[in-house]
Amino acid sequence: MQAEIIISGFGGQGTLYAGQLMAYAAMDEGKHVTWIPSYGPEMRGGTANCTVVISDDEIGSPTALHPTAVIAMNLPSLDKYEPLIKPGGYLIVNENMVNRAAVRDDIHVLMVPASTIAREIGNERAANMVLLGALEGNMHLLEEGALEGALEAHTAARLKRFIPMNIEALHRGAEFQAG
Repeated sequence: MQAEIIISGFGGQGTLYAGQLMAYAAMDEGKHVTWIPSYGPEMRGGTANCTVVISDDEIGSPTALHPTAVIAMNLPSLDKYEPLIKPGGYLIVNENMVNRAAVRDDIHVLMVPASTIAREIGNERAANMVLLGALEGNMHLLEEGALEGALEAHTAARLKRFIPMNIEALHRGAEFQAG
């Protein structure tokens, strides 16, 4: 198994953190992993994305020309990455941040009201975890509980108070299933 995932949005939306959490969870399971962040010089408010490759075998390239899955947290990310997804792949979109539906019919598309769910949970910044939960809930790349375990194991002490909220966000996102 090998999966290439791109997580993209505005700086400050937690795109890099979501990818890093997925990479830690896969590493903790003994999988081969790469995590490559990319962001503009303005960071917060600019474009930020990362590529995560998870594999049972050695990884030949840390890049993804045609990713298995994309999490698009905003409209520019949807516009840029939707055409690149492998047929049969997954597109997970924060529908609160876009003004159009996906156009491809050869991929699995989940339009998730991630910002709304995150606000309901108590912090709009948890939208990244809602979308990550939707991705994992559909693709099953990791063992059950792996993301929650990575949150516990790899979150800095000063941020541990956010773990329960992030776990709830992951679970709420996993409720969304592709048709």
